[in-house]
Amino acid sequence: MTAAAAIKSLFENIIFLSSFTSLIIAQVLKMIFHLITHKGNKIRDAIETMIWRTGGMPSSHSAVVCSFVTSTGIKEGVDSNYFVFSLVLAMVVLRDSLGVRRAAGLQAKAINSLGKQSAEKNGLEFHSVKEIQGHTPLEVLVGALLGILIAIIFSLI
Repeated sequence: MTAAAAIKSLFENIIFLSSFTSLIIAQVLKMIFHLITHKGNKIRDAIETMIWRTGGMPSSHSAVVCSFVTSTGIKEGVDSNYFVFSLVLAMVVLRDSLGVRRAAGLQAKAINSLGKQSAEKNGLEFHSVKEIQGHTPLEVLVGALLGILIAIIFSLI
């Protein structure tokens, strides 16, 4: 199979197409929500949110993995090993979005607050740590529903 044929095959695969489309739509929606909720911010900030920043409404991670698992279940069947693999992967990603990344972000925020206070009080230099943003349960739920809906739409067309 040539490289061109392989790429063509990839872009004809319903599982890839629904997952990739879920990612794009979730990120565009995230940019729109950011513009609505952060009035006065520039378009550049919204685009940066869409491309680089984590967190926000809806969760693109949830959209992608839920589209992946739904389209895999539709195409391969829920009794297939592919479906089981995609389901386990989705559970890990969803759990990470809600728990680990969110907790790490909240902890980093607390460390930065304490560090700044201590630095100001004691005249020390403080370098803040990166605050990653996880997702709220609503952001994960909306992303998951978006991914499932997109996979169903792709299976119907």
